[in-house]
Amino acid sequence: MAHVSNKLSATAVRSAKPQEKTYRLTDGGGMYLEVTPTGGTYWRMKYRFHGKEKRLAIGVYPEISLSAAREAREQARKLLAQGLDPSTTKRVTKELGKTTAGNTFKAVATEWLEHIHRHEVVPDHYKRNKSRLTRDAFPALGHRPITDITPPELLECLRKIEKRGHLETAHRVKTLCGQVFRYAISTGRAERDLTPDLRGALRTPKTNHHAAITDPAELPPLLHAIDGYGGMPVTIVALKLSPLVFVRPGELRQAKWADFDLERGEWAFQPSKNADPLVVPLPRQAVDMLAELHRLTGRGEYVFPGARSSKRPMSNATIKAALDRMGFKGEMTAHGFRAMARTILAERLGYPEQYIEQQLAHKVKDSNGRAYNRTTHLEQRREMLQSWADYLDALRDGASNVVPIYKGAANHG
Repeated sequence: MAHVSNKLSATAVRSAKPQEKTYRLTDGGGMYLEVTPTGGTYWRMKYRFHGKEKRLAIGVYPEISLSAAREAREQARKLLAQGLDPSTTKRVTKELGKTTAGNTFKAVATEWLEHIHRHEVVPDHYKRNKSRLTRDAFPALGHRPITDITPPELLECLRKIEKRGHLETAHRVKTLCGQVFRYAISTGRAERDLTPDLRGALRTPKTNHHAAITDPAELPPLLHAIDGYGGMPVTIVALKLSPLVFVRPGELRQAKWADFDLERGEWAFQPSKNADPLVVPLPRQAVDMLAELHRLTGRGEYVFPGARSSKRPMSNATIKAALDRMGFKGEMTAHGFRAMARTILAERLGYPEQYIEQQLAHKVKDSNGRAYNRTTHLEQRREMLQSWADYLDALRDGASNVVPIYKGAANHG
């Protein structure tokens, strides 16, 4: 390549002022600074390719300095010497950069989270999974093109979580990564899911069941403690309702008044975005509590609003904190009310498993393998929950030999 004389100085470039018409300050090798009447300053390079005069847009001054513009000019001259068009090469490189940026693990994962995941799960679940990916996967894998990630690389990322002692989180992040890889496959940005290659490579977490009191003899102290709890009224009602309806803690604290029909004694909601609706028949004790609470929170959206803002539901730590303060730490959790009801309703009160499981919003199949709709057996579940509420009242009041038997127990073996 012929030698290029650099005619401009940094001072001359810095001193360039707009004039009535656009003008150019030539540096050499076809490169010049174009100054417009509005004050725009652009580095450009004039060259010929296959006999045709063309121009390469190098960049805007001062973002692109004189020395940086000269480096770009030399790169363009090298491309010309190789028989390549600098403008075409720049455009292809730019598009490739966009494609690469859109194919990073973080870009694909974010797209999956926003377009798919958040519409399939409840908001809290979406937030937790987004946080898991952001905290545990993106630092190591986020910048990497998803097709370049290898099984050992993914394993290294997951083992960092393992080393913190969070075995269950490591498995959850692995599952999430698998969903991201499968989404990438479906959108043409990856060829396979790496997570099956890691089968057996992570330690298996120990199953930690939610602490729960399931012996009827141990229930009266808990029920008395709830009755005597001196917390906020909203918290007290949430505590009292927890054993009566035994829905998931997140479902209870995010309950909305619009979903309740207190005259019919029903609460109809969707446990998750991809699940069947659930109708919870409310025992009269629950209806009375909710009617009283409606005077306090009924003007807002949430039945159990947060302490700091009525526009948000109660914190997910509220019930646990209350149980801990009452002295039941390690013995009872908010989720434990579900295990308590399931165990006693089946083992002591004789209710059919299908009614209990439907009330727990679990998938229940009939003898032909078809899943029961969660709105079915409503009257049977209504009777079950009323008997359950009366049973708890009797235990609280110290009645002896409290064993209500399900009326249809004989027909269910």
